[in-house]
Amino acid sequence: MTKVLSLHDLISRKRFELAEISGENESLAELYDLVVPMGVPMSIIVDMVDMFDLEVVDRLISITEPEIAQTPVIALRGPLDNVLEAEKFMKQEMKNWLES
Repeated sequence: MTKVLSLHDLISRKRFELAEISGENESLAELYDLVVPMGVPMSIIVDMVDMFDLEVVDRLISITEPEIAQTPVIALRGPLDNVLEAEKFMKQEMKNWLES
């Protein structure tokens, strides 16, 4: 199946190009995003932001079933070590939350 470009794709590409010109992308080179799955309680998200010094950002992800669509999600941005530790924490907290 071929990818259909949307207006958001074009806007994102233009923002990326403008950020490259201004040098903004260089500051993001060492940062990684942890996409938070839908359904994670807000209390766990707040704990991850506080404990691991992460920044909350909005992201759009493409979903291709049954049609191509984009869905907004929450992502936590930070250095790789912090993001990996936050992911472990989130998995453990979700396991504890589901078992209780």
